[in-house]
Amino acid sequence: MKKLIIATAIAFGTLTVTNAQSLTADASIDDATEVVADVQDDFKEVKVSDLPQPVKDAIAKDLEGTVVSQAFANNKGEYKLVVTAADGASKELFANSKGEWLKKQ
Repeated sequence: MKKLIIATAIAFGTLTVTNAQSLTADASIDDATEVVADVQDDFKEVKVSDLPQPVKDAIAKDLEGTVVSQAFANNKGEYKLVVTAADGASKELFANSKGEWLKKQ
């Protein structure tokens, strides 16, 4: 009977340590994700009229009927655009200075 109690205590102790380690690993993954999100959001607002002509052309060609309500730029020459459709729906899009659409998460 003593052996059964000792074996159960050892098993329980092992599971507790394993669970604590996985929680610590998950916490550091969340911290890293927050850092990545901060880096991606390093955009500063610019005037819509100051957008490069290739970006304006891409909007006119690919997004007919939408209006750029806000524009942001980062130091990599990437632009975050908040566009609003005629039905009032708005969406964030990303483009580079050549007017090529980028996928961001």
